[in-house]
Amino acid sequence: MSDYHVSYLRREHARLDSEIQKEAARPYPDELHIARLKKLKLALKDQMEGLCNITGGSRVA
Repeated sequence: MSDYHVSYLRREHARLDSEIQKEAARPYPDELHIARLKKLKLALKDQMEGLCNITGGSRVA
């Protein structure tokens, strides 16, 4: 995979994190929506770690 793909995954991971924080800050957060976002975020992290293991890159935070 290219650096562009890893960069995209990192940006998307950060975007999901931001969206989770915004939703959690609402007076009545939608817990189901937060759970879905967290699941997507975890899937992205798993993808990034898999790419780093294949390419020998650094660990994803």
